[in-house]
Amino acid sequence: MAKTFLFLGAINAFLSVALGAFGAHALRGRITPDMLDIYHTGVQYQIFHALGLILIGILAIHFPNSGLLRWSGWLMFFGIVIFSGSLYILAITGITWLGAITPIGGTAFLFSWLLLAIMALKTVS
Repeated sequence: MAKTFLFLGAINAFLSVALGAFGAHALRGRITPDMLDIYHTGVQYQIFHALGLILIGILAIHFPNSGLLRWSGWLMFFGIVIFSGSLYILAITGITWLGAITPIGGTAFLFSWLLLAIMALKTVS
């Protein structure tokens, strides 16, 4: 579990930097400023939660059998894919119905952090 979440965190951190640079250079002037802001929101949430995945990976070294930690990590990863992914596609394509699925990713983020908090209360002495 530790290796998986450390890997997913590092890859998502890499991707958020690459996608942020792409947005700053390749998309500027090609999409509206509002859509660029939406795109940057996706990048910002991706990097924050990539760091969260790295934190979960480090914690998993010390608590390898924690189901709460495992669920927290997978929900965080799912949140990145759905939240940030839908914002990227929305900003680039203008497909507005994607905005309806973005909150699903946000809800996954919330539950991920809540499970991490519960895990800390139950497990860490």
